[in-house]
Amino acid sequence: MKILNPFRIGLLAGLGVLVAIGIGTMVGQLATILTYVGAAIFLALGLDPLVSLLERRKLPRWAALLIVVVVVLGAFVGIIFAVVPTIVGQGTKLVQGVIDYGQTISYTDFIGNIQSVVGNSIDVQGIIDQAVDYVQKNAGTIGGGVFAVTINIASGLFGGVIVIILTLYFTASLDMFKSGLYQLVPATRRAKFADIAEQISQSVGRYVIGQASLALVNGILSFIFLSIMGIFGAQLPAVFAFIAFLFSLVPLVGTISGSILIILGQVLLVPNQPGVWLAVAIYYVVYMQVEAYVLSPAIMNRAVKVPGVIVVIAALVGGTLLGVLGALIAIPVAASILLIIKQVIVPRQNEL
Repeated sequence: MKILNPFRIGLLAGLGVLVAIGIGTMVGQLATILTYVGAAIFLALGLDPLVSLLERRKLPRWAALLIVVVVVLGAFVGIIFAVVPTIVGQGTKLVQGVIDYGQTISYTDFIGNIQSVVGNSIDVQGIIDQAVDYVQKNAGTIGGGVFAVTINIASGLFGGVIVIILTLYFTASLDMFKSGLYQLVPATRRAKFADIAEQISQSVGRYVIGQASLALVNGILSFIFLSIMGIFGAQLPAVFAFIAFLFSLVPLVGTISGSILIILGQVLLVPNQPGVWLAVAIYYVVYMQVEAYVLSPAIMNRAVKVPGVIVVIAALVGGTLLGVLGALIAIPVAASILLIIKQVIVPRQNEL
């Protein structure tokens, strides 16, 4: 018996390690699906406050859900048919403008300008020659990379469709999922658990609506400003307004990243009008201050109440782990953890 016990312990430990490795492998293989599900739940929680608002207006849930779905899908389709053709046309103009800008610059003058900026410590022409040689030697690998990027774009579009479908299902069945989850909690703790879960879901929903509202404000104001600046030479207001909207969906760094991209776009399109660059740069500096000190507190304070340092850390951690999706959900997740600490852990510690 003494000889068998170590063997049994080792066998059980080995089996446990194999099971853990198997679970980790399955999670890794299902990472994409889990990301789709997580994004759909996140969006469903964002739509739920709208459904609940209509329910409080004495509408049955199925009617409220139908109205929200029709409005959201209608807005999505309307944006596609009204905005996308303009964006495609102006995007083509943007690419052509970059090409034309490149053709107006002499290659030797361009290299000479860069060399004069960096000094003689760096051989710009040598670096370019090495880059050209690398491209020529690895043309097949680069072509395969381009093909892989194309496949990833197609997969992203397919994933977007899957997320939309899952969002509709989750939104329709959210109450049923909540009830089923609450039944798994012991009856003595069920009421407290349900209360905290409802607070978390409401917080996440308000956060999604608030972030989308901030992005929409940025996009609309950008379009209005750039359209007015078009009198003085600013280009492609629809494209850059759409860029401002998309980037503003990402917390913290989204607005400033989109603003820098828009300013650089104007520099490329109107290289001989520094007044336009300066005006656009000043506008986005002012807008970022207004967003940080006026719009964001007014819109987001009711959604999530998280200290600034926690917001920064959560966004960095979420972005590192899950990319853009992680950055989007990091702040409401941090708010949920703080809520649990405040209402569960702290009271329990006070009772000890």
